[in-house]
Amino acid sequence: MAQPICRDCLAPAPGGGRCPACGSPRLLAHPERDALSLAHIDCDAFYAAVEKRDNPALADKPLIVGGGKRGVVSTCCYIARTYGVRSAMPMFKARALCPDAVVVKPDMAKYVAVGRQIRDMMRALTPLVEPLSIDEAFLDLSGTERLHHAAPALTLARFSARVEREVGVTVSVGLSYCKFLAKLASDLDKPRGFSIIGRAEAKSLLAPMPVTKIWGVGAAFAARLEARGLRAIADIQARGEIDMMKAFGQEGQRLWRLANGVDPRTVNPERETKSISAETTFETDIADAQTLTPILHALAEKVSARAKREGYAGRCVTLKLKTADFKTRTRQRSGLAPTQLAARIFPVARDLLRAELGATRYRLIGVGLSDLCEPELADAPDLADPDAGRLKAAEQAMDAIRAKFGKDAVIKGVGLGGPKNKG
Repeated sequence: MAQPICRDCLAPAPGGGRCPACGSPRLLAHPERDALSLAHIDCDAFYAAVEKRDNPALADKPLIVGGGKRGVVSTCCYIARTYGVRSAMPMFKARALCPDAVVVKPDMAKYVAVGRQIRDMMRALTPLVEPLSIDEAFLDLSGTERLHHAAPALTLARFSARVEREVGVTVSVGLSYCKFLAKLASDLDKPRGFSIIGRAEAKSLLAPMPVTKIWGVGAAFAARLEARGLRAIADIQARGEIDMMKAFGQEGQRLWRLANGVDPRTVNPERETKSISAETTFETDIADAQTLTPILHALAEKVSARAKREGYAGRCVTLKLKTADFKTRTRQRSGLAPTQLAARIFPVARDLLRAELGATRYRLIGVGLSDLCEPELADAPDLADPDAGRLKAAEQAMDAIRAKFGKDAVIKGVGLGGPKNKG
C-alpha cells in the first residue's frame, strides 16, 4: 500500500498517525487509493459557506439560507444542523428549532458565479466532469497521472486544498471505482471530507446501511421494500438478482446491482439540462387571479432569461402549484412551437392557471420550460405565426435595455403588483 498523504500540507506521512511535517491527523490512506479514479465532489453547505466567506462576522453563528416565514430552508451551516435544521425544512420549523439563527435570503447569482469558478477548476483536472447541480459533480481522472504527475487521489487532495485557499469554501471528496459508491463516499465524512471505497470492501461496507442509501429509494419505495423484508442493503444482497427482478422488475435489477457495488454508468460531460424552471413561495396563501397572474408573468420572464442565457428553447410549458395543505399540482402543455420568449411562455402558463382557479388557495406557484432544443429553432416568423418575428424583436429590445440599465428598467403592465413572496 502506498504511504499515507497529509490532506493539509500534502506531504508524505510514513507510518501513519499524524503528519510529521504539520502534525495534522487528516491523512489519506487506503489499500486501493492509487488504483481508483472516479470521484464525486460536493461543496459543503454551499450557499451558507459562500455567505460566511463574504461576511466573516457570521463565521461562528448558526446560519440559515432561506426566505420568509412560509418558505423553506435552502441550506444551512453545520452549526445550525446541530439544532436539527435541515434543507427543505419549512422556515417556521427551522426558526423554532434554532431561534438564534441568522437568516439570509438566497443570492443565486452569487452562488452560480462561485459554482462556475469551482467547475472551471474541476475541468482543469479532467475534461470528464459531469455536473449534478450548482455545487456537485462527478469526475473521471483516468489517465491523468502524466498530466498532474500524481495519482488521482493526490490530485484531488490538491484540488480540495486549492478550492479552500482560493475560493474560500470547502468541499468533500468521494473516490471509488463507480458513480454510486463515489457519491456515497463523499457524504461519509462531511465537512472537509475525503473518503475512499474500494472494490474489496464495497459489499461489506454497504451491507448494514438502510436501503434508503441506494440512489432513488425514497420513503415510499422503502416502505414497499420493507413490506417484503428488505430493510438493510444486506437483505437485498442476500436475494438473487432474478428474485429481485421478479418482485420489482427492472428497478429490482438496478437495486440488486447497486447493493452489490455494481454500477456501469460512466461520467458523461455532456449531461443535458432537461428543463428550466422558476418558482416562488408566498407569505400567505393566494387564490385570486389578479394576484397570481403578475407573479406568474415574473416567473415566465425568469425562465425566459435563463433559456436565452444558457442557449435553450423549449416545446413544453409546465405550471406547478402547491396547495395550502402541501399537495402539488402540475399541469403542462406540450407540442408547442420551440420558444424562449416570455411572451410565448406566459400566455400558455396563464391558460393553465385559469383552469385551476376557484376556491383553492395556493402557497407556491412555478413555471417551467422543457422538451428543450437548439435556440436556432425558436420563434422564427412563418405564415402560420406572423407575430413571432415582432414578439422576438420586441423582447430582444427589452433585454438590451435591461442589460444596460437594470432588470427593472422595463416592466410590462402585467408584471406590476403582487404580494410579498419568498422569491
